[in-house]
Amino acid sequence: MIQQEAVVDEDWEYRRLQLPPGVSRRAAATQLSIHAEFAGWELSTVRLYSDGSRRVWLRRKRRPAEVGYLAS
Repeated sequence: MIQQEAVVDEDWEYRRLQLPPGVSRRAAATQLSIHAEFAGWELSTVRLYSDGSRRVWLRRKRRPAEVGYLAS
């Protein structure tokens, strides 16, 4: 699995993952579940290519401290 740097916009943070052709659907689902459960990511987009590789975009809501709000 190849992870790319996170892309941040105003409200969301995105991360791209590239899954190689040999990864089964079950293994891919397990990896994505781990990202969701332990890091707070949710699935945004999945693209399956003809060679069997997958490009996955995950997203998560930015936390108030990251957006620039002051904690009171």
